[in-house]
Amino acid sequence: MKKIFIAILSMISLGLQAQETMHPSPAQTKKIVITGATIHVGNGQIIEKSNLIIEKGKLKIESTSPSLGTDVEHIDATGKHIYPGIIAPNTNLGLVEVSSTRATLDYVELGDIHPNVRSLVAYNTDSKVINTLRTNGVLLAQIVPQGGLITGSSSVVQLDAWNWEDAAYLVDEGIHMTMPALINRPNNVRRGNAPAGDPVRAGLARIEQAKGFFREAKAYLNEKSHAEVNLKFEAVKGLFDRSQSLYIHCDLVKEMLAAIELNKEFNFKLVIAGGADSWMIADILKENQVSVILSEPHSLPATEDDAVDQPYKTGAILYKAGILVSISQDSGDGYTQQRNLPFMAGTLAAYGLTKEEALQVITLNPAKILGIEKRTGTIENGKDANILICQGDLLDMKSSVLSHAFIQGRFIDLQNKHTQLFERYKYKYQIK
Repeated sequence: MKKIFIAILSMISLGLQAQETMHPSPAQTKKIVITGATIHVGNGQIIEKSNLIIEKGKLKIESTSPSLGTDVEHIDATGKHIYPGIIAPNTNLGLVEVSSTRATLDYVELGDIHPNVRSLVAYNTDSKVINTLRTNGVLLAQIVPQGGLITGSSSVVQLDAWNWEDAAYLVDEGIHMTMPALINRPNNVRRGNAPAGDPVRAGLARIEQAKGFFREAKAYLNEKSHAEVNLKFEAVKGLFDRSQSLYIHCDLVKEMLAAIELNKEFNFKLVIAGGADSWMIADILKENQVSVILSEPHSLPATEDDAVDQPYKTGAILYKAGILVSISQDSGDGYTQQRNLPFMAGTLAAYGLTKEEALQVITLNPAKILGIEKRTGTIENGKDANILICQGDLLDMKSSVLSHAFIQGRFIDLQNKHTQLFERYKYKYQIK
């Protein structure tokens, strides 16, 4: 009987360690002093063996040894490395839980033009996927809607929150548009209600539809008063005063050139999301001040004629051309793969970038694209304490092991369902 009772208690204790019992961290109370580490600032600079202080959620770098008292939490990080928290742009994290289960999908809206749809209010802070990203150093993410021609607004969230209001880091920072296909694929078979005729002509017609919407919105916003409020036009107000960015999702050269041509009329802050063929027109993108969020650096080439390692090289080509470039796992089905962002950056470092440049592609550059560079993206005095302490090289899959992570100075629990299952079966099979 005693053995049965002990077994039941063991099962209960395992249950108590489940991810459901994890909760967001409380606000920082004690001053935190981190000593002995190598600081990778995120802008290409490295500071050796300096001291990093976190106070009231903000950062301060000191070269002299700070005083340590009872009201100070000291972390000895000798031999370790401190990095800025990684930022994941262009993701539907928290909007999808199980891609094959329709009830967990909340990232696509019906209709064609709905810029007033806000991804932020659908963000699920209880998603089990979120904690798997934090374990690899992803602390912030851009939550992006999909569906239709103009799909809605994205927001930036921090990945340790009770609800979407707590998670909001920058609200409605951009409007997203899906560029229609501008290529005729003769091998495609017409199915169901797929439109007949020239797909390129149909794509151009949809681009004109988008232009028409923006022209109407501009006319509406130029009026001093309105008989009725138009929520769709109001939602894109920030595009015209450049407080928001227009993200156009496309990959092919023709589609990116069409995006640039559309933008010449309106002078929005333009960002290409996808950009598989962007390396072919790097000079044009630079000339038009277009930023790029590359999708899936770990992928096959876009066409049979491309070099087999082209996706690995594209980031370096754009970076060296002076284009503001970041990377993401495509928001369509890569919400679980955003945890691999540091290792994707490591691949860019093996194909043309230095380690510090590759780090910038997943920290400072996305912060600049998303408009949060004054708050985060680098380790500098006065910025939010969104940082990582790593025992090895953050960009190396083999040596990267995080010991600590902080979001706005709050200590983040690095457990997740994966780590808990790992410990569970280590215990079962008595693996040391």
